[in-house]
Amino acid sequence: LGGLLMLAAIIGLYVVSVQMTGTGSFDYTTLVALNIDPDTQKLLFLGVFFAFAVKAPMVPVHTWLPDAAGEATPGSAVLLVGVLDKVGTFGMLRYCLPIFPDASVYYAPVIIIIAVVGIIYGALLAIGQSDIKRLIAYTSISHFGFIVLGIFAFTTLSQSGSALYMVNHGFSTAALFLLAGFLISRRGSQLIADFGGVAKVAPLMAGLFLVAGLSSLALPGLSTFVSEFLVLVGTFTRYPVAAAVATVGIILAAVYVLWLYQRTMTGEPGDEVRASVTEIKGREVVAIIPVLAIIVALGFVPQVVLNVVNPAVGRTMQSIGATDPQPQVVAAPVQGAAK
Repeated sequence: LGGLLMLAAIIGLYVVSVQMTGTGSFDYTTLVALNIDPDTQKLLFLGVFFAFAVKAPMVPVHTWLPDAAGEATPGSAVLLVGVLDKVGTFGMLRYCLPIFPDASVYYAPVIIIIAVVGIIYGALLAIGQSDIKRLIAYTSISHFGFIVLGIFAFTTLSQSGSALYMVNHGFSTAALFLLAGFLISRRGSQLIADFGGVAKVAPLMAGLFLVAGLSSLALPGLSTFVSEFLVLVGTFTRYPVAAAVATVGIILAAVYVLWLYQRTMTGEPGDEVRASVTEIKGREVVAIIPVLAIIVALGFVPQVVLNVVNPAVGRTMQSIGATDPQPQVVAAPVQGAAK
């Protein structure tokens, strides 16, 4: 359905370009320069945005992700959740905002509400999961709420944070799915209840899993913290209520990550866990250590990514005519002034 709506919108853009220039074009720079009238933008925007929202995935068109991630192999899940779903949020930044600037501003308040709902909703569903891979998938729904929130807050900080968040989420989710895959391949089950006490039989694996989990909950010093902080600070300058409500997602993230760790890694291991779960192997260490190293490195030097994305964010802000809100300064009353 999303693809059909996007196809219809693309055909509509071609028709509009014929009407405005005399020759139809699918060229990106030509479409950006069309200056389509606001009413037409509002209609075409919906088709393009809906397709990207499905891909992102945004609530309420998110239901495909937990099922797909739950059935996929860990390697496929890494590609699906760590890479491919970024097409949705990248498309919003790259296509929705520059081609439909008036429509983006018009729909922004509604999209922000949906994004905040997605942050809370995804986190709550993650807490209630009994399947490791489905839990990780629901955490991604919550994280994508932060990314979309930052995009449509229309501030330099929030959009830079969203672009950085896409990179960081890819690494943190990849680490979680890889480590979950190592555990599942040993135990033969992805149910959380079938684990417990893994730290006693595989302490190194448990420690690496903890680092990946702490990155998912945006612990200071790890990469996701920087991007989440930028999104919330940038959003607060324009939509303070939305930013305040979104911070609840940070608390819920701590709940689902630490509770998952407690149920799978702590306690006394059962006989089946002792018999099946072994310490992480050399080739697995080679696969996971570079990912975790990048997570730690980007937590301390996020400028590596920000220096690349900031110029693009500036151009996007310029294309929609957005400027950062100016702080309101209230002068203090002068003592002795006439009343």
